[in-house]
Amino acid sequence: MKEGPVIASVAALLGDPARANILTALMDGRALTVSELAEAAGVTIQTASGHLSKLDAANLLTAEKQGRHRYFRLSGPDVAQVLEALMGLAQRTGATRVRTGPKDAALRAARICYDHLAGERGVELLHGARQQGFIAGEDPLLLTDKGRGFFGEFGIDLIRLEKGRRPVCRACLDWSERRSHLGGALGAAILSRLLEKGWVRRDAGRAVTFTCEGLGEFRSIFALSA
Repeated sequence: MKEGPVIASVAALLGDPARANILTALMDGRALTVSELAEAAGVTIQTASGHLSKLDAANLLTAEKQGRHRYFRLSGPDVAQVLEALMGLAQRTGATRVRTGPKDAALRAARICYDHLAGERGVELLHGARQQGFIAGEDPLLLTDKGRGFFGEFGIDLIRLEKGRRPVCRACLDWSERRSHLGGALGAAILSRLLEKGWVRRDAGRAVTFTCEGLGEFRSIFALSA
């Protein structure tokens, strides 16, 4: 099968601003309704429904019905990874707007990329894990024996992660830092533990905020400078 037409069809779907806004709104891993996505895209519910049908047909989204509402979410972390990479490309090539809004600083500091930590804190996490010898390699990333011991003590069930279909460690190019942060099943599990410990709290949308205590603990365990 020739790849050109396939790439072109997906690119055409992503190239529409409203559809791009819909997909971006789903990058924090939540499932949203048609009305919520219409508001995020700045279009009517009827127009949003048409966009969602196309994205669903292309397997970029999955839909589930609960009560009277139909909820949509990204079909997988690979979709979020492509979107993150495209954002980085837009940033590097000057395709983004020059003026930044009030949310930009928070998103650049720490945000959710589907289900793992991104932004400056996400890049710090991967850098620290490498420096500490928990993770090795570039592509693919490899969890070391030292890393298995550390993340096991941190409360992560590595056996369960390794039984899943998803890669345990995966480098995900960060759009704002232009370096990789930690994705994969381990990246998702670490963010879950940070939230469980109360070191991080979710804000509206994709942004997350570290508490003062949480940021101190985070930097301490990964031997990061303040």
